[in-house]
Amino acid sequence: MSHEEFIHSLTFEFKRYKKLGDYTLSVLTLEELLWEPYVGTNSIAIIIKHMAGNMRSRFTNFFTEDGEKSWRNRDTEFITPPQTKEELHQLWDAGWACLFGALEMVNADNFNSLIYIRKEPHTVIAAFHRQLAHYANHIGQMVYLAKLIKKEAWISPSIAKGKTQEFNDRLMS
Repeated sequence: MSHEEFIHSLTFEFKRYKKLGDYTLSVLTLEELLWEPYVGTNSIAIIIKHMAGNMRSRFTNFFTEDGEKSWRNRDTEFITPPQTKEELHQLWDAGWACLFGALEMVNADNFNSLIYIRKEPHTVIAAFHRQLAHYANHIGQMVYLAKLIKKEAWISPSIAKGKTQEFNDRLMS
């Protein structure tokens, strides 16, 4: 697989997960984004704050600095969520912009570089796969929380439960 094919595939997957997160963010009120199932669990707002902090840390100066930046304070990502939807959107968009900026920097010359995360060496492929898995997990949490909040009013952004055949029929016709 060439570096171009890898980046194309990875970009597609990151955009697919970002779209799920974008949808979730768009259909909830601020109060719903701040909801915790019980004290001590993470709200969607906290998950967004954590993901944005992680993205900025991992992808700022991707090729030249460790992915765990000295300026990042991970523990604070899990307290005091943003208090406006605008702030949440800004964090969310800034994190993704940092990630996509790093993806755009990958080329034939640096594709085989080693990337460090907490001083542990990773290939470029492994570093991006690690983050794809991490973000997919958190976006799944966001979607699940949104389903709990919206209940019957939730409209699935993918294939709705019980609608697989209908979805397949549309694709195949």
